[in-house]
Amino acid sequence: MTNLVPGTELPPLTVEPISRTTLALFAGASGDHNPIHIDLDNARSAGMEDVFAHGMLSMAYLGRLLTNWVPQNRIRDWQVRFTSITPVHGRPTASGRVTAVENGLATVELLVALEDGTPTLTGVATVAVD
Repeated sequence: MTNLVPGTELPPLTVEPISRTTLALFAGASGDHNPIHIDLDNARSAGMEDVFAHGMLSMAYLGRLLTNWVPQNRIRDWQVRFTSITPVHGRPTASGRVTAVENGLATVELLVALEDGTPTLTGVATVAVD
């Protein structure tokens, strides 16, 4: 990875549409049983049309994107901002683009977006490249 340059795109990670089963399994694995993510009546009482994905599920997809690209021990920093919800049946894609390479570290802009282009999560990671 020593010839890494700004503009390098990480191979995108597209996952299956978010199902109710995915939400239930993630709730169990993460310990986040907030009913707005798994109970339709609760989501509707909060003014939502349906349940929606945990923000941390999208962050997990970014983690998978990064570790598909580099070993986990090369990730030095990782920050995200949640920008929109991921609806049930939404199909998120995680992507990244190198924006800088300096002193053995690459800065990577991160994005999770829905099929219509709506960004649900943005972020930046610093990755050791040497």
